[in-house]
Amino acid sequence: MHNLTAFIRFHALERPDALAVVYEGQRISYAELMDRTLAAAGWLRERGVGPDDIIALLMKNSAGFLELMLAASHIGAVLLPINYRLAMTEVEYIHHHARVKLLLADEELIDAAAGLPNVLTINSAAQRDIRTLATGVVGPNAVHRTGRDLYRLMYTSGTTDHPKGVIHRYDNFYWKTMDQAVALQQSAQDTLLVVGPMYHVGGIDLPGIGVLWTGGTLVIHREFDPETALAAIDEEKVTGVWFAPVMTNMILNHPARGDYNVSSLRWCIAGGERTPETRIRAFGDLFNKARYIDAYGLTESFGGDTLMEAGMEIEKIGSTGRALMHVELEIRDEDGRTLPPNTDGEISLRGPKITEGYWRDPDRTAAAFHAEDWFRTGDIGHLDADGFLYLTDRKKDMIISGGENIASSEVERVIYQ
Repeated sequence: MHNLTAFIRFHALERPDALAVVYEGQRISYAELMDRTLAAAGWLRERGVGPDDIIALLMKNSAGFLELMLAASHIGAVLLPINYRLAMTEVEYIHHHARVKLLLADEELIDAAAGLPNVLTINSAAQRDIRTLATGVVGPNAVHRTGRDLYRLMYTSGTTDHPKGVIHRYDNFYWKTMDQAVALQQSAQDTLLVVGPMYHVGGIDLPGIGVLWTGGTLVIHREFDPETALAAIDEEKVTGVWFAPVMTNMILNHPARGDYNVSSLRWCIAGGERTPETRIRAFGDLFNKARYIDAYGLTESFGGDTLMEAGMEIEKIGSTGRALMHVELEIRDEDGRTLPPNTDGEISLRGPKITEGYWRDPDRTAAAFHAEDWFRTGDIGHLDADGFLYLTDRKKDMIISGGENIASSEVERVIYQ
């Protein structure tokens, strides 16, 4: 069974009292997380949600977000997290294009879903514990999912058109989870701080809920605040974190950065831009027991296709590391021919964690692949003789803000509104 609740249930039976989630003062064990998830699953079923129905979440980070995500998988529904920073017109497009069965929105974000059908509000109490909406609900049995079943859709910015719905199947999720667990040497002793938005692969997939697969702990913050993040690393003995570059800069420049014991941190994954040497050295000065891991990835590949290896950060400065175990990476020209080392071309990927294409969009799916399933990222870079990737340029007409891609067409729409 490939449902996400398979590994939650496993740990709930093997180690029921082990800490799974920390959120706003709550310390949620694996047994309690399973109980909350079953309640959420029953609540969704009572609202007519079944296998292969698409459930959209327009929510900020919360325990409720995680519980609904796990519950959707439990009943065989498909998760669609929506970027709450999108314009109302973009939310409307995604809702209609994906054919959403039910959209769940935080009460503070509900206006972005105004006028859309089948929308329910998740209030502040339910954000902390979804069981407040599901009193007396009986948790259903899991609906069997296979590796080829659809797990999630994620809509990502396009350079000239509407967002594209990236297809994520269960096979993609488990291959990325296994590869990252090996690369990061994850175990049940790991505690991950989640400060990136959970609608984004950085927040939910690097390694995100993969930490729960190995029996570790997620410390979820609703939004990023540099001092709150430092305090959490100290208090919860956090071992890993994903920071967008802007977050790293805010941490390193915060006046209270030296007031906290951050010696528990083993690694920090960064991404979204090439990292200057000064930032890597400043990070090492503050987090002197942690690796700064430059990475490359995108929504279409579940993120984290390359990770910088320990001890190579300065020798390979400017690189985002080498490909993970089951990721093939080549540099190709416009005609799909493989280019030699140190020659710039389009970064192309192949492997079991790479998407098969875009939801209900055969034309853009066809355009995204070379022959033999090589995915065209649209990003420009080169490999050195040792296989380390160097980014030269990001996708045409894309702007990076806070570690996220924003299409120039989206900026233009805001300007002209």
